Amino acid sequence: MSTSTPAKKEIAAIKGTKDILPGEVGIWQKVEAEAKGLFEFYGYRELRAPVFEATDLFEKGTGETTDIVTKEMYTFTDKGGRSITLRPEYTPSVARAIIEHRLYLQPDPLRFYFIGPMFRYDKPQKGRYRQFHQVDVEVFGEKDPAIDAEIVEMADTLLKNLGVQNAETLVNSVGCRACRPAYSKDLRAHAEKVRDLLCPDCQRKIATNPLRIFDCKVESCREQAARFPKISSYLCRECRDHFTKFCSYLDLFGIPYKVEPNLVRGLDYYTKTTFEIVSSGLGAQNALLGGGRYDDMMKDFGGPDLSAIGFALGMERLISILKIKPEKSKFLYIATLGEAAKTKGIEFARFFRRQGVESLIEFVGRSLKNQMSRANKLGAAWVLIVGEEEIRKGLYQLKDMATGNQNEAKAEDLLKIICDSA
Repeated sequence: MSTSTPAKKEIAAIKGTKDILPGEVGIWQKVEAEAKGLFEFYGYRELRAPVFEATDLFEKGTGETTDIVTKEMYTFTDKGGRSITLRPEYTPSVARAIIEHRLYLQPDPLRFYFIGPMFRYDKPQKGRYRQFHQVDVEVFGEKDPAIDAEIVEMADTLLKNLGVQNAETLVNSVGCRACRPAYSKDLRAHAEKVRDLLCPDCQRKIATNPLRIFDCKVESCREQAARFPKISSYLCRECRDHFTKFCSYLDLFGIPYKVEPNLVRGLDYYTKTTFEIVSSGLGAQNALLGGGRYDDMMKDFGGPDLSAIGFALGMERLISILKIKPEKSKFLYIATLGEAAKTKGIEFARFFRRQGVESLIEFVGRSLKNQMSRANKLGAAWVLIVGEEEIRKGLYQLKDMATGNQNEAKAEDLLKIICDSA
């Protein structure tokens, strides 16, 4: 009787997650640095909230009937019996932090940004993961439609700085709690008439929030939604004036835009301005970023009556269309031969790093030939050869890998040679 050894289970990342490896992380770092630098110029400051919150924060802020809350949240009960959720979006966390720490009593503008992971249980597809990353921007306490336009202009500038082409800005107004109920009522009535032509998910949305039918990607639903009444005919005077001024400020900034009557946001808290920047290079899921105004959120959370606007940008989607490549740093590879040389090499590495020169010394016992080959493969700018003979003479071989030139120099002269050739 033979027994077979069971195959070892392959260790792999959880479905819907993705490793960001050293070869591509440079692109992420470039995008993050560009975003942080730009936002700081506009008066925004970074706010880092916990990666998980009490579940009711997102149910209250995001909306109990949204797809995020009903289908997509990663929720669990911790050892204290509390319902905890990994954040599916960032805005409720920022609102909670402002209220908890009374940031509205401080003189600084309530302008914040954050870059980091979010979590939603959704069907993985190109550019969409269950752990995904967003650039998030929030402004509280500024009602003027000029800030709506400036935040769009800031997003547009970021994309242009990163070399994004063929992007289009779409804008709309979703009204407010004064005028949207009448629109929702008529929209629900029109949707009921064509219920059988809508997908099961949109049939459910008729009762919960008919505006979200406009978000559906099913072609038959989109065809029916195109015939639904437009919200522009239902806006109250305040919402209509706000949207008109918003568009005039976009003109002032020189931002081309298209009014898209069916543009809504999939979260309950949005009021008035909504916008998206879309790219033709992304296929059906073409939104690079989206946002809008949410003037009632702080009040709903029990905080002060502060208006708000913001946007979220998907890092994975953005990076998928960027044509930038990470810049390779120029570094010094220190090749050593023997124990005494290793000790001297360590001293050199510490010295050069303190002088701002990236230095690599590896402790794997390779021959000089193999170390030179290794330095070439890694793309080293220079190789410093340290052996017993070099230590005895006090003269070290420094090779410029780009030109092939090799200098013999004293230790105190090596830094100048490197800096002159950098």
